[in-house]
Amino acid sequence: MTTGVERLFDELGHFKRFQACVYFAAIFQAISCGIHYLASVFLVETPKFLCDAPSNITDVLYKNHSSTSLAGIWTHYKPGDGPVVVRTAVGDHWELSPCFKALRHDAVNFQYEFFGNKTVASCAGFVYDHSEVQQSIVTDWDLVCEKEWLAKLTQPTFMLGVLIGALIFGDIADRIGRRPILIATSLCQFTFGIIVAFTGNYYLFLAIRFLLAMVSSGYLVVVFVYVTEFTGSKVRTWTSMHVHAAFAVGIMVVALVGYLVRVWWIYQIILTLTTSPFLLYCWKFPETPFYLMAKGQYKETQALLDKIASFNGLQPTLKVSELIEECDGVLLTDKHADETAVEVEKKLSILDMFGSLKMAGRSATCWAIWFIGSLGYYVFSLGSVNLGGNQYINLFVAGAVEIPSYLIGCFLMDRVGRKKTCAPALVLSGVACMLIIIVPQDIEVLAIVLSMTGKFAIAIAFGLVYLYTCELYPTIIRSLAVGSGSMMCRVGSVVAPFCVYLSDIWIYMPQLIVGILAFIVGILTMFLPETLGQPLTSTLEEAEALGSKPRKENAIADGVEMNQTIKA
Repeated sequence: MTTGVERLFDELGHFKRFQACVYFAAIFQAISCGIHYLASVFLVETPKFLCDAPSNITDVLYKNHSSTSLAGIWTHYKPGDGPVVVRTAVGDHWELSPCFKALRHDAVNFQYEFFGNKTVASCAGFVYDHSEVQQSIVTDWDLVCEKEWLAKLTQPTFMLGVLIGALIFGDIADRIGRRPILIATSLCQFTFGIIVAFTGNYYLFLAIRFLLAMVSSGYLVVVFVYVTEFTGSKVRTWTSMHVHAAFAVGIMVVALVGYLVRVWWIYQIILTLTTSPFLLYCWKFPETPFYLMAKGQYKETQALLDKIASFNGLQPTLKVSELIEECDGVLLTDKHADETAVEVEKKLSILDMFGSLKMAGRSATCWAIWFIGSLGYYVFSLGSVNLGGNQYINLFVAGAVEIPSYLIGCFLMDRVGRKKTCAPALVLSGVACMLIIIVPQDIEVLAIVLSMTGKFAIAIAFGLVYLYTCELYPTIIRSLAVGSGSMMCRVGSVVAPFCVYLSDIWIYMPQLIVGILAFIVGILTMFLPETLGQPLTSTLEEAEALGSKPRKENAIADGVEMNQTIKA
C-alpha cells in the first residue's frame, strides 16, 4: 500500500464518482484551449484578391474566360498565373495583379495578350473573392502584399504568449493554489475571447490575442496538475494523456465552426461561447488535497476527504492526522538517511543534465523529442488547411486522429515500453511525411492521408514524452529535466508557424522538414534506455546506469515521487 497523501486514493478510490466528475468538468474547459490555439487558421485566412479595380467595369478577361464582372472570374483565377484584364465604360484597359495594376496605352482590341506600353500603378485598395471567405482580419485590414507579414505574425505572437503564460501561471498556481488559477484563467479566456471579436484595429487584435494566449496556456498547464492530483496512480497515465484529447476536440470544433461561419468576428464569438457553460460551475471546484496538505490547511483537507468519501458512497473514516504522520515519517527518514544529498541538491543546475557524455546525449535527445513533438504537432494542425482538398475536413481529421493515437499510446507504453513506443512513432511520422515528396501533385488524397499518418504518430510520441522524461532522470534533477523539456516544447510551438509559412515555397515543405527531423530524432531515441518496470532513480549514478546493467529494486515510494514531479 502507498504511503503519505497518495494513500487517500487507496482508501477513497483512484477514479471513482467524485474524481470522474471533477476530471471531466475540468478537461471540458481544455477544449477552449484547443479552440483558441488553432482559431487563427480561419481568422487570418487570405482569399483570392486583386488590386483595386477601376469603376464602371464592362468586361473582364482572364486567359480564355470572360465575364462582365470580377465576381464571374474568381472561380477560374489562379494567383500568380497572369493578370486579370478589365475594360471600363470609357474604354480604358487595365491589367489587375494582386499587388499592382497596369494601364495599357493605345490598346485597340480587348484581348488578353498585350505587348505595348503600360503604366504601372500602386494599389489604393484591394478587391477580394468573398465566395469562400466573407470576412477575415485580412480582408478587413488589407493584410496583403507589403502588409502580409502582419497577418503571418499573429500565430507566432500567440505562441509567444503561450510560452510566457506557461511560465507565469505554473509558478502562481504553486503559490496560491490550483483552483484560483483555473477559475481566473477560464474567466479571462471568455472575456478576452469576446473582446477579440470587437477589436477595431490590427494592433489591438494582436495584443488581446497575446493575453488570450497567456491565460489559455495557463489553464492548460494547471489543469494537468489539477487532474493529476485528483486521480490515483493506477489511472494517472490515462487521465493525464487524455487532457490532450480534449484539446483535439477543440481543433475539431474550430473546423466545424469555420465551415459554418465565414465572418471572422462572429466565428470568434461562437468559438468563445462553446465552453461558456464551464463558467457556471467552475466556482464549485475544490482545491486539491495535495496542495491543501502542502500548505498545512488540515481542516479544509479533512472536509474534502469526507466529501470525497461521501460522494463515492464510502464511510468517511480516513483522517488527515494519519496522512500527516505518514508524510512526517517519510520526510524524517529521508532527512536522516542522506543529509548530504540535500546539500548537493541545492547546488544542482541544468549543467548537471550534461554532466557526462552519456547523460549529455540523453538530455539532447530528450530535448529533441520535446521540440519535434511540439513542432510536428502544430505544423500538422496549422498546415492541414494547405494540403489541398477541403480545408475544413482536413483540419477536422487532424484533430480526430489524435484521439485514437492517445488510446493506442497508453496501451503500448505500458506493454511494449516507453522507448519501443516513442521511437517507432517518430520514425513512422518521419517516413510518412517524407513519402509526400513522391506523391504526384494531382493525388491530393494520398498526400493528406500521409500527413494525417504523421500527425497520428507524432501525437503518440508527444503524449508520452512527459512521463518518459520523468523516468529517465533522478529525483534531484527530475523537475529540472521536465521543466527544460517543456521549454523546448514551447520553442517548437513558436517556430511551428514560421515552418508552416514555407508552404508558400512548396506546399509540402513543412511536412518534409518535420519528417526529416522526426526520422532523425526517432533513430536517436532508440539509443535511450527503456524505463518500463524500472524503479525511479534517486542519484545521477543510478540514472546513468539505466539500461546498462540490472539495478536493485528500490524500496522508496517511487510512485509518489514521480507523481509529485509530474505536477511540477
